[in-house]
Amino acid sequence: MTRVHTPAPQRPDSRGSPPSPAAGKRWTAWRARLDVKYSPYLYIAPFFLLFAAFGLFPLAYTFFVSLHDWHMVGDREYTGFDNYAELLGDDRFWNATYNTLGIFIIATIPQLLAALAIAHVLNRKLRALTFFRMAIVVPSITSVAAIAIVFNQLYARDFGMVNYLIGLIGFEGINWQAHRWSSWFAIATIVDWRWIGYNAVIYLAAMQAIPRQLYEAAAIDGASQWRQFWHITVPMLRPTIIFTVIISTIFGLQLFTEPLLFGSGAEITGGSLRQFQTVTMYMFENAFGLFDYGYASTVAWMLFLLILIGSLINFFVVRRISSAE
Repeated sequence: MTRVHTPAPQRPDSRGSPPSPAAGKRWTAWRARLDVKYSPYLYIAPFFLLFAAFGLFPLAYTFFVSLHDWHMVGDREYTGFDNYAELLGDDRFWNATYNTLGIFIIATIPQLLAALAIAHVLNRKLRALTFFRMAIVVPSITSVAAIAIVFNQLYARDFGMVNYLIGLIGFEGINWQAHRWSSWFAIATIVDWRWIGYNAVIYLAAMQAIPRQLYEAAAIDGASQWRQFWHITVPMLRPTIIFTVIISTIFGLQLFTEPLLFGSGAEITGGSLRQFQTVTMYMFENAFGLFDYGYASTVAWMLFLLILIGSLINFFVVRRISSAE
């Protein structure tokens, strides 16, 4: 006898009717749209949660503290914007701002130009190329304390190597910590030695992404190496240059460790005449020297605004220069 195969009955749903194939397709399509629309937000959510906890909340709380007469010991009295009004008339704050901007300018411009030149050289075929590429990263991974100790020895007044070399050419040695311009220059060299390699690596990575066909076509047209660099390399590096300028602005205006260690780590005032005290050092002096957290928070917020304004100015200037070429 031939057995007749009968299909198994479908399991009824909660309403007593079998599920529809069209309903299953709609459910799958809805899940796919949900995944495409909302899954990117889930992927980036951990960063924003951490930023809110360790970045946004401390920023808001610092602003709250800046509106108070807030000392380590004693009452905490709300004073509104009195701290900001006092800060605008504070000569020491403006002196620290002047020092910060001065060191930033004489350190950042040579730093980025040197990094661009080094990256251009390392982008060519050289012997021991891997060794040189690794060597430029060493300063950025070296302890800043060790770097400062070495440079303090180099710029020592009596037995420093820099003064020894100056003496060989017939000039008198310089007390590098005693004067504003000399201390600025010494601190700028510490910053440059530490961060030139870091920026050079960024420029080098961007240069290697430039299609080689552009250089080959330019060489066929008779363009020199300099013209290729100026008309191909630099325009293709515009986004990277803007990035390094903004990052250098942020780090340069927060300068703290290098000038502190240049003063042997004991002079939070930046010398006897405050000749190399930065804004961050002045903030630290008020917070942990005078224990005036309200005023120190005000300095911190003014530093935040200074960094924001400086970054925006650099962004628009670099973009304007790039678009004008």
